[in-house]
Amino acid sequence: MSTRRSNSGRKQGNAAKRFFVSVLVLVLLGIVGWFLWLYGQINDTAQIDNAQQADAIAVFGAAEYGGRPSPVLHARLDKAVLLYNKNIAPYVITLGGGQDKDSGKTEGGVGRDYLLANGIPYDHIIPETRSIDTEQQVQLLADIAHKNHFNSIVVVSDGTHLFRIALLCRRAGLKVYTSPRATVGRIDTIDSAQRMWHEMLSYTFLRTNLHVSWMHRWLEGKLN
Repeated sequence: MSTRRSNSGRKQGNAAKRFFVSVLVLVLLGIVGWFLWLYGQINDTAQIDNAQQADAIAVFGAAEYGGRPSPVLHARLDKAVLLYNKNIAPYVITLGGGQDKDSGKTEGGVGRDYLLANGIPYDHIIPETRSIDTEQQVQLLADIAHKNHFNSIVVVSDGTHLFRIALLCRRAGLKVYTSPRATVGRIDTIDSAQRMWHEMLSYTFLRTNLHVSWMHRWLEGKLN
């Protein structure tokens, strides 16, 4: 009798292990599939310039050094100047606050000065100088768009950054067209991989928060 029980218990244990392994494999396949899909979406967005007639051009902030744009911000601003000169939009919005509070410089302010030096009139530039990250830049961009009755905006940033920006803008009720900046110098494989992983993880975290928030609101509705 004890032998039968032992064999039965062993079979149940093996079945449980097989079930656990099957679930684990399915989860891993789902994760791999998600990141492969996401890589393709980010890469496709980075390669395509969707700039077209709009009410404004928005330049997402990047580092500034002592009042001068970093190479990355420089390239983003150059793209905005190019689009403005092509009459894509009559206004340019520069986004970004200051990383160094003591310097008094901001990414949005440095961007404005750069655009002025490149021939864009003062009253055609709208600087935003308070945001500290991409989400805040989108929130304040939405405020600017609402205040100025902008219905569509061309957003300029690094190519890999644009897929996440587009999602945030849709959440904020903005109609946007993505336009990647030109590549600055030679980007090595490690740097390129780091940028991609940063965006994939940031986008995944963003989508996870969206689903959690939606579930929370759904549960509140059911309980109230």
